[in-house]
Order: sequence, then C-alpha cells, then structure tokens
Amino acid sequence: MLNQKNKLRKRVRFYGKVQAVGFRFQAQYAAKRHGVTGWVRNEHDRSVTMEMQGTEQQINDVVAEIDSDPYIRIERMETTWLEPDPTERGFRIKH
Repeated sequence: MLNQKNKLRKRVRFYGKVQAVGFRFQAQYAAKRHGVTGWVRNEHDRSVTMEMQGTEQQINDVVAEIDSDPYIRIERMETTWLEPDPTERGFRIKH
C-alpha cells in the first residue's frame, strides 16, 4: 500500500487536441492501470483539467501514457501541486 507521505497530488491543465479524442477515457484507463486516484474533466475553453494523486513516478507514467495516444496531441500543460486528499479512492470522469 502506498505510504501517505509518498503521495503527491498534481492538477494539470492540458491544451492542444485534447477534446473529442477520447482523452478522458484514456486518462481514466491510464490512472487505474498505474494506481493513481483523482479525476478528469473537459473545460469550456477546449482544455482538459486533471487531478492525479500517487507517487511522482505514477503521475508521470499516467501523463506519458496519455501523451502516447495517437489521437491526442498535448501542446501545453499548466501544473499546480496540491495537498494530497487522504480520503480519495478511485479515479473518475467529472461531467
């Protein structure tokens, strides 16, 4: 089990070709595959916001897996580090 002190939480806003290409579903799949909790949602400006919680390596692996999708083109990311949420379980798509 992941030690609470090793958990990090990161909010990332993705820009580029990130909507209407399966981004949210790919993000959910990658997060579950790498043991990351959090959420993802589309924004009105055609960007996608995602909060991920896990180790730095797990978070980096999720982003790399999303970026490897041939239909998704990440042009820019804005990142903010947040306090971890010790009660969060699972990963979900927000609407």
